Amino acid sequence: MDFVEAEGDTIDEAIDNALKVLRVERERVTVDILEEGSRGFLGIGSKKARVRASLRKAVMLEEGEEADEQGAAKEPLSEDQKAALGEKGRAVLAEILRLMGLEATVETQKGEAADEIVLNVRGPYGGLLIGRRGQTLQALQYVVGRIVAKQEKGAGIRFVVDTEQYRERHRKKLEDTALRLGETAKRERRTIALDNLSARDRRIIHLTLEDDPWLTTRSQGQGPYRRLLIIPQGDRRKKEEENAAPGPTVAKPEK
Repeated sequence: MDFVEAEGDTIDEAIDNALKVLRVERERVTVDILEEGSRGFLGIGSKKARVRASLRKAVMLEEGEEADEQGAAKEPLSEDQKAALGEKGRAVLAEILRLMGLEATVETQKGEAADEIVLNVRGPYGGLLIGRRGQTLQALQYVVGRIVAKQEKGAGIRFVVDTEQYRERHRKKLEDTALRLGETAKRERRTIALDNLSARDRRIIHLTLEDDPWLTTRSQGQGPYRRLLIIPQGDRRKKEEENAAPGPTVAKPEK
């Protein structure tokens, strides 16, 4: 079971109920808030809070959005297969750039994940290729992935298009932002919401803050309205350990 939906009188109670079903600790899941819940008036019209808890191994790519779009591999690829697919992706991207009237070279590099290949573009068109907030790179990445997946009959690999080390610079900026906002959330004891983030950006923030015992992060909403919440939780690890600890054993009276 990769995810479960659960209800409770509060969001925290709903999360606890989901964790009991999945039998995992809080840091092993990503939580989506489906319904905030409300008390109603004098108990009339009250609604339960409802959440979806997904195991992190299934959401490391933030619900697999990018992997699904590009047909990521289900089975591990051999080095020869990866090299062949990488060359296919390089050729496709080079042809796209040629048709755009851009003279640039494309190099293949190993990605962070086993099924990931980076296509690094070298040329004097960095700003043009990056686009606003990396949107042009994302578009090129999507098109290359779809073309290769179709030509290779679904053989999966995830392509990451990069230029001028934009990905690394962007990651560092996101990590710094996550740490800064995390400190603000803890200091001011308030939840901070971030909108307009890509699946990859949300994943980076989740991973940056996941080891902070005083914070938790959740994704809320669906599609273009999806947002990421940075929530001060007190010492959540201590709470999780206490919740996971078995209760005292009560001896039964002898008959």
